[in-house]
This record gives sequence, C-alpha cells and structure tokens, in this order.
Amino acid sequence: MEFSLPAWLGGLAGTIVAVAIYIPGIRIIERRLRAEAPRTPEARAAFEEKLSVTRRLILGGGIAVLAVLGYWIGIAIGGRWPG
Repeated sequence: MEFSLPAWLGGLAGTIVAVAIYIPGIRIIERRLRAEAPRTPEARAAFEEKLSVTRRLILGGGIAVLAVLGYWIGIAIGGRWPG
C-alpha cells in the first residue's frame, strides 16, 4: 500500500463521487420500495428498519468500491504503480 499524495487524493475523489451518486440513487430506490411498502404499523416498522440497513449497505459498498478505484487511479496518474 502506497501513501502518496496522488493515492490519497484519488481515494478522496472516489469517496466524494460515491456520496454524489448515492444521494440521487437512494431517492430513486426508496421511492420504488415505498410504493410497495406494507400498510400495517408493525410491517411498516420492519420495512423502515430494512430500508435503513439497505441505505447503509449501499453507501458503504459504494464508498468502498469507488474509494479503492480512486486510489488506484491516483497511483496510476501519479506515475508510481505498485509492482
């Protein structure tokens, strides 16, 4: 693992892109899921909990993938590809 400035900036850029994609993307997914949401209070509470976990998983996965991708791109642009 390299700790150069281009690698760090690439990782930061990847994280920013992940959050920027997450915001409109989660709204679309949430709208579709809420249209099919159950109507009873108990089922609704369970649905809201599952939706909360889904939001966290999507954000965490996006940040993990795009931050690593940004890190690799930063290393490649910085001219110090490992290996």
